[in-house]
Amino acid sequence: MSLIHSPEMHKNLIARIPRVTGSDLREWFHRLESGPSFMRHAERATWLAEEHGLTHAYAAAIVHEYEVQRLARLNGA
Repeated sequence: MSLIHSPEMHKNLIARIPRVTGSDLREWFHRLESGPSFMRHAERATWLAEEHGLTHAYAAAIVHEYEVQRLARLNGA
């Protein structure tokens, strides 16, 4: 299951993650990198939600932001 959020909704979810989860994005990215090697966005989001007790909306936002930032790093931005 995949959720598609508007850019504004995504920005709001990302901004609330540290307060809602108690962990910043860097910590969530580390958990993704240390977790199972899922290829699909939906699999990563589901694992993150189930393993760490997040709602699917927050899990999907974290995975999406991870992928955006990872792609930017790979492209030298």
